[in-house]
Amino acid sequence: MTSTSQPVAVITGASSGVGKAAAKALAQQGFYIIGLGRNPERCAQAQKELAALATHADSVQFMQCDFSQLEATAEIAKKIVAQAPRIDVLINNAGGVSSAMRITDEGMEQTFASNYLSPFLLTYLLLPTLIESAKTNPDGKARVIATSSVGHHTCPGINFDDLQWVQNYTTGGAYTNAKLGNILFTKELAKRYGDNGIIAHAMEPGVILESNFVNHAEESMQKYMATLTEEAVSAEEAASTLVWLATDKQVLNENGGDFYQCKPAEASQAAQNEETAARLWQESIKLLEPFI
Repeated sequence: MTSTSQPVAVITGASSGVGKAAAKALAQQGFYIIGLGRNPERCAQAQKELAALATHADSVQFMQCDFSQLEATAEIAKKIVAQAPRIDVLINNAGGVSSAMRITDEGMEQTFASNYLSPFLLTYLLLPTLIESAKTNPDGKARVIATSSVGHHTCPGINFDDLQWVQNYTTGGAYTNAKLGNILFTKELAKRYGDNGIIAHAMEPGVILESNFVNHAEESMQKYMATLTEEAVSAEEAASTLVWLATDKQVLNENGGDFYQCKPAEASQAAQNEETAARLWQESIKLLEPFI
């Protein structure tokens, strides 16, 4: 892709689950889709499915990236910038849990890296393109959307002495810590770049059993998730909020919000702490400095 008059959406975790459902819906609405996924086979299959649905068959592109690796995230951001003439919507949807604590070869705890640091880094590196795209849009806006989790309510707050949750590690604790970080990042992004046309929102997808998310969790979490059948929603139902945040004009009237089922959701008190959000941004920049 060298030029396009279409709106462009970059979607991480687009090869399956909620991300794939959102990508399909936006492709049908005329967006050029740049989908990112970890598994090459799933990426190839998703590209084929989206191309069949898109308003133009050549309006879908997939790139492979392991978001637990920050250097790989930085490289894919450079590739996107080189190929995309504009970015109207960035959906940071990729994420998941681990069955045990893993430290990456870059020295990061894997859950924190893939769910929080990598979306932060990708957004930071794509910001110049997003800001320039906002200037040419009729509404003067570009949108950044984060997939968080209602589980952030169970996290008592960001512990700056153990930012990556490696002390007394638990699968659930590491995950909810990262998802709390997603909301704090969203609020700080809105505060820092709202005047540049950036609209940032987070969304809670709900319980989704038909995805790869739970397959990588420890056995106890898998068993617990299996009991939530009555609360479960489909990937398409969850994705409808992402699509709404990516397209609806109403959401441009506020910035830094948290949503569930296309309605405002009340974030936890920890997620609304402005001082924590500002400090978390600064500490994250320090961790990401080698990759920026």
